[in-house]
Amino acid sequence: MKVYLENLTKKFPSLNKKDPTEVVAVDHFTFEIPDGKLIGLLGPSGCGKSTALNLICGLQKPTEGKIFFGDDDVTGLPPENRGVGLVFQNYALYPHLTVRQNIIFPLENLRGKDKMTKEQMYAKADEIGALVQIDGLMDRKPSELSGGQQQRVAIARALVKMPQVLLLDEPLSNLDARLRLQTREEIRRIQQETGITTVFVTHDQDEAMSISDMIVVMKAGVLQQIGAPQEVYDNPVNLFVAKFLGTPPISVYAGRVKDGRLYIGTEEVLSVPGAPDGDVTVGIRPEGYILDENGPLTCRLNRVEVMGRDISVVSSHPDSPAEANRSIISAENRVDTSSETVRFALKPSKVFLFDRVTEARIPFDVQ
Repeated sequence: MKVYLENLTKKFPSLNKKDPTEVVAVDHFTFEIPDGKLIGLLGPSGCGKSTALNLICGLQKPTEGKIFFGDDDVTGLPPENRGVGLVFQNYALYPHLTVRQNIIFPLENLRGKDKMTKEQMYAKADEIGALVQIDGLMDRKPSELSGGQQQRVAIARALVKMPQVLLLDEPLSNLDARLRLQTREEIRRIQQETGITTVFVTHDQDEAMSISDMIVVMKAGVLQQIGAPQEVYDNPVNLFVAKFLGTPPISVYAGRVKDGRLYIGTEEVLSVPGAPDGDVTVGIRPEGYILDENGPLTCRLNRVEVMGRDISVVSSHPDSPAEANRSIISAENRVDTSSETVRFALKPSKVFLFDRVTEARIPFDVQ
């Protein structure tokens, strides 16, 4: 099911008596979620992503704009009539019911032509339980399950009615690191097997980039960029997107362009043909550094962290606001840890220029 959001806006009344200005949680949001795709709705806490999810499922009404499922305008429909499945952060399982009873609960409320017999409900619950790989746990209570197993039950309950759209609101935030990795892979597998259009809300960019067909990056209720995860990572439209995506984070420096040359401090570090002269903010991805004893960028060496396959060179620079920047290089390289400085050449495709005021991306010809 294709989902289209048209000029979607949600405003809340101010709770500050001294400042009655309304709070804009979602600001003129327009984008299309293709049929059968998994979309990662990504942004920092308070950016409006959960509000956007609540608008899609009908738990909140938009101040402005419309929501379409396919060609149908569902803006005024109540949640139970939208054909959505919603998985919350806290699972919201009934503790006194077994796994099977939790899963069939939504089916018990079906009426008319959709009403099912008890045998049909149990068969459907067993089918979905097998899909999410909890078929051996169907007679247990939620208290007898691990966090990851409880999350699968919550997903099964949302899937049992085969919704047109599946909405996941921070579904992995209560799990430890290993379970998060395992469960997000399961969510991707389930989505691909069912083909249900899915919106996955998270503040964790690693989660969003690893399982999404497309990511939607938000900031303060405003859509910043939409695209395939790798495309957004490689071509951020502004400094916010560049800084939000990537682990370790992008390194940021104050720089300037003169006659097609990029300078950081007094050092000419890169040719940037096509970029206008002036002061810029420079972003360098951690994999954009090349260890080179004759390289044009000189940094103060803080320490070297060995990670097995790679080495993380932690350094600082007077023109970088960060206390330390991380450069990821192959473990085949050898860093002279007795030296106070380390020098790098730069990969042009991993260097981005941004306007100092607007923070918009400044293009240049990558050679």
